Amino acid sequence: MVAARAGVSTATVSLVTNGKTAGRVSAENIAKVQEAVAELGYVVDGLGSSLAKGRSNIVILVAPDVSNPFFANVIAGVREAIGEAYQLLLSVTDAGLTPSPADVRNLLSLRPAGLLVDAPSAQFLAELPSAGPMVLMDAAGVASDAPSVNFDVAQGAGMLADHLASLGHRTVAYIDSVTGTETFRVRREAFYRGARVHGISVAADVATTIDMGASALAFAQAWPDWAAQGVTAVVCCTDTHAYGVLQEARVARLGVPQQLAVTGFDDLPFSQTSNPGLTTVHLPANELGRAAGQHLLRLLAGETIPVPGLMLESTLVVRGSTVTAS
Repeated sequence: MVAARAGVSTATVSLVTNGKTAGRVSAENIAKVQEAVAELGYVVDGLGSSLAKGRSNIVILVAPDVSNPFFANVIAGVREAIGEAYQLLLSVTDAGLTPSPADVRNLLSLRPAGLLVDAPSAQFLAELPSAGPMVLMDAAGVASDAPSVNFDVAQGAGMLADHLASLGHRTVAYIDSVTGTETFRVRREAFYRGARVHGISVAADVATTIDMGASALAFAQAWPDWAAQGVTAVVCCTDTHAYGVLQEARVARLGVPQQLAVTGFDDLPFSQTSNPGLTTVHLPANELGRAAGQHLLRLLAGETIPVPGLMLESTLVVRGSTVTAS
């Protein structure tokens, strides 16, 4: 219909609508096709095109919690890398939970160009069907043949242990995530190692979803026992967990950091302006997304990735939740 309205061949319409006109279609015919497309409201059948090519222009990002502000920067970095050539589709589940392999399997019917998988567990990858080009993100501790871009979360957790030891803390508690992803296992184990080196006792630990309310409730229930054990600091595996602790510490009229130090992990935007500001480990989220997107583009082009296990440095950011302003 578009070809008939424009007075050109269907092949010409295909070239114009797929952006392949350079040196092949005249400016006059391009204008005719574009006018006919606008008049008829024609939309390219992306699914039909993906069937013909064997893949679509969709890139799927699988993440444990896209509601977390941290992922806004990750997504921005991915978009910056893949540009307008690909559409980014997010695999979303309940907050704080990882999409299941079955969720991703359903999305594979869209014939995505590739997958970006953030903070995977070993079990998730084992159950994931063959999905073509794939790049892992924040996958420290995961054994996989897929290229990855990782944060050095072990380094960050070690710096938290060093920092608390330098302030004289000797008994702490740890709040973990229940998502079961390897990045949280690596964070926890690295902190415990660092604590042992400094003679710090991790008196207790709990785990919740990545949710401020869940963390607040867990802390409120545990604090009487923790206080009796002499806990003077609470180490949280994410900033979101730490926000819940800060909230309940205010309810309990605990001075932070005078009576209780609190640390997080991620360095979310709110951590600088929370009351007090949150001591945390900064992870370069935008750089993670950008590097992973660039890796995926190289895979799609059939190129070799120079550093298939790229590691990004983490840094300690000290704020008022552990150190009183002088």
